[in-house]
Amino acid sequence: MFRPFLDALRRHGVPVSLREWLDLMAAMEAGVAGWSVDDFHTVGRAILVKDERHIDRYDRAFAESFAGLETIPVEALVSEAALPREWLEKLAEKLLTPEERAAVEGAGSFEALMDKLRQRLAEQKGRHQGGNKWIGTAGTSPFGAYGYNPEGVRIGQDESRHRRAVKVWDKREFRDFDDTVELGTRNIKVALKRLRQWARHGAAEELDLPGTIRATADHGYIDVQTRPERRNAVKVLLLLDVGGSMDDHIRVVDELFSAARAEFRNLEHFYFHNCLYESVWRDNRRRWDQTVPTWDLLHRYGRDWKVIVVGDASMSPYEIVAPGGANEHWNPEPGELWLRRLCETWPDHVWLNPVPERHWGHTPSIGMIGRIFENRMMPLTLEGLTRAMRLLG
Repeated sequence: MFRPFLDALRRHGVPVSLREWLDLMAAMEAGVAGWSVDDFHTVGRAILVKDERHIDRYDRAFAESFAGLETIPVEALVSEAALPREWLEKLAEKLLTPEERAAVEGAGSFEALMDKLRQRLAEQKGRHQGGNKWIGTAGTSPFGAYGYNPEGVRIGQDESRHRRAVKVWDKREFRDFDDTVELGTRNIKVALKRLRQWARHGAAEELDLPGTIRATADHGYIDVQTRPERRNAVKVLLLLDVGGSMDDHIRVVDELFSAARAEFRNLEHFYFHNCLYESVWRDNRRRWDQTVPTWDLLHRYGRDWKVIVVGDASMSPYEIVAPGGANEHWNPEPGELWLRRLCETWPDHVWLNPVPERHWGHTPSIGMIGRIFENRMMPLTLEGLTRAMRLLG
């Protein structure tokens, strides 16, 4: 019964070992999930998924194997394994006539309810629309799609309409965890946490909870213990491309900036347009009258700083290789020279590109900057950001 699920997991790229699969089967045999699809989904995810990046893949494989009911034979709808007992008892109130319900209650058997539902299914031939009894569409039957019933089982419908179905098997709640999709703030924080160098500073000011518990147990009274607070000692210089084609990526860059400010205590940021030139700025509203010479950055921040450049690297090649090639001002030196100075000054550097990696080959300037950065350009996805943090660490 579960073999197609295992095949779907592997087909969607969830690395499931034989040991983990046997553990899931043992859990099912022990009745951990019972007959609840939600419980089975949760138990399976806890046992089979070892990395949160695979949660979305797991959900897709689960939906492929169990969602919608349209791929399950009709006979399975009346088996105890397909629908829990309480479902059928509630649905019988709408599905069966009072006389049929009385007959079932008189028999006092759950199997009698199964038989009556099986008989009803056998009577139906072909598609039915607009009724209150058959499995069909646009009616009030508890089985079907595109209709209404307060306690229905949705069959064959691609999405919820009234949010009243008893069970929605194909809902994906964690689609933003996939390591091939663009990031959200929460995902960015998860990836940035990989770039940490802990250091202790100052006096004892942080509660040492494990130490307090041990001391209290040893002494027989509450003995509060403290320790020097740990701080992330990583220093990050964030350079952000702004304007022009970057307007298409404002949301994801905003999320990256928000997550970085929350994660790194030692963070400095500056803006540039298209390519790095002789000046940068902190405030886009004052970009013309309050700029900072790039030379100042090169001398102010030491080699121990980690540099993250964020930009789509999409521009005319002349903006990189030619003096005067910038599209907003006359640049005495080519952008390529400033990018090479950046790479030489800060050995720990990466370029994060919000353009999907599969499209990089369509823009010559992306390849040019990628070569200047010696393959340290990463896509702005969870997987790309994880690779970037490993390079910087």
